[in-house]
Amino acid sequence: MSSTSGVNAGADAVAGTVAQPSRRRILGSMAATAVAVVGWNAVDQTWATAAEAAGNPDVVPVPGLVGTLVTTPATVGSFGTDFGHLWDAPGNKPWAVLHPGNVEDIVTIVNYARTNGIKVAANGQGGTGTDIESHSVYGQARVPGGISIDAKGMSKILSIGENCAVVEAGVTWGQLTDATLKVDKTPPALPDYLYISVGGTISIGGIGGTVQRYGLLCDNVQSIDIVTGDGKLVTATPLLRAELFNAALSGGGQVGIIVRVKVKLIPAPKRSVIFSLFYADVDTYLHDAEKVMADGRFQVQAGEMLQKPDGSGWRYKMEVGATYNTTPPDRAKLLGDLKDVRADAVIEDTTYREYMFRLDAYEAYLKETGHWFGPKPWLSMFLPASKTKTFMKLVERELNAESLGGGFLLFYPYFTSKIKKPLAMQPNESVGYLFDLLRFPNAGADIDGMLAQNRRLYDLAVSMGAKRYLVGSVPNMTQADWRTHFGNRWTGFVNAKKKYDPNNLFTPGQGFFA
Repeated sequence: MSSTSGVNAGADAVAGTVAQPSRRRILGSMAATAVAVVGWNAVDQTWATAAEAAGNPDVVPVPGLVGTLVTTPATVGSFGTDFGHLWDAPGNKPWAVLHPGNVEDIVTIVNYARTNGIKVAANGQGGTGTDIESHSVYGQARVPGGISIDAKGMSKILSIGENCAVVEAGVTWGQLTDATLKVDKTPPALPDYLYISVGGTISIGGIGGTVQRYGLLCDNVQSIDIVTGDGKLVTATPLLRAELFNAALSGGGQVGIIVRVKVKLIPAPKRSVIFSLFYADVDTYLHDAEKVMADGRFQVQAGEMLQKPDGSGWRYKMEVGATYNTTPPDRAKLLGDLKDVRADAVIEDTTYREYMFRLDAYEAYLKETGHWFGPKPWLSMFLPASKTKTFMKLVERELNAESLGGGFLLFYPYFTSKIKKPLAMQPNESVGYLFDLLRFPNAGADIDGMLAQNRRLYDLAVSMGAKRYLVGSVPNMTQADWRTHFGNRWTGFVNAKKKYDPNNLFTPGQGFFA
């Protein structure tokens, strides 16, 4: 499907075939062990059982749904935690979880929530195997006392065309990549970890190793279908409802629940030659990283700050990829003018799919060591290039091996002009650097100390002109901090919030409009 009208037609078709279940079916589907919730007590602001609702005019009945609204302790408990495990206290649990049967269920619940003053947030439920959870890391998807919408109920790939794919918002990038590779296509931009939802990722931006060419993941979205705070399902594109489109992409889930996405596709290469090039100091790394980005010799570019093999300090790695179909690239030509990196370079020739799914083995390792399941005080920022060396010299002194545990620090340049969405805030320079401190702490690590360190590093970076990437864990963010972050976009963001979510229902965990 390649036209916006096609997406609209799909939405209309779903809306036109909603089943209206009987009251017995509603209650049966919502059974919580032996007790069913049948309504919301508008006075007490609590869910009501059948016994509590009998003869009580304050109870507003739950509307008919094709899916289910669940209040069992196990379900709401699992939706009250996230991948970061830093906001897992019982008080952060939702009151109920919607497993939508179709898009119209989300429209229905948003209208019900609006009428009764109940907060709502989508929950991406990413991961593999039985380890499925929200992949926010600092409670961004939490909705205490509200309704969490399980995005797994919206996980169908609706169409794959020549230049785009249409998917429901709960589809993961891994699902989409495997489906598009079958027809020799790929999204231009992909995250490093593929088992996260399309809708959740584009709500915060989404970044990967092709950002230098294609921008953020949200920059490759052609249209969205979204349920706004007035309970309407609408389509938004760069030309149709552009204000809504721009507020939804990288807006942290503040103006609606994204339910469908049209993603750009390009031809997929068959193979990639991946070069891991090591640098003893930040100056040489910065020189070569910006050099290869400027001349575009590689199709993929990432990088890290990592411990030296002997543990004596830090070094840098540039990870770059040259893609091809039949004739491999000339390796000597690609590396010939770089700074003395060939001696210890690691070069691998892989299929495109193998490289895109490269973190599968690392995920298995982190699960085996237990790092995957602990708290994760991440810090994610965009640094201005002119201040990057100064900042990284300080970071080298601040961090040690214990700071990372089983994790890593991604660090690489990109052109800020490639970032098109207005709420994906960027440094005011032509080149930025992703600084992505992805900690997987060792058992017994000082988590509070790491969070305090995040705050210190964040404040220092902001004083140098950096901006947050909305993934991370920065404690004690105030509305003044968010005003500073969004800068001259703040007023427009506030106006979009008032227009599309006038009752302030959506995604309170971000804390923008507390």
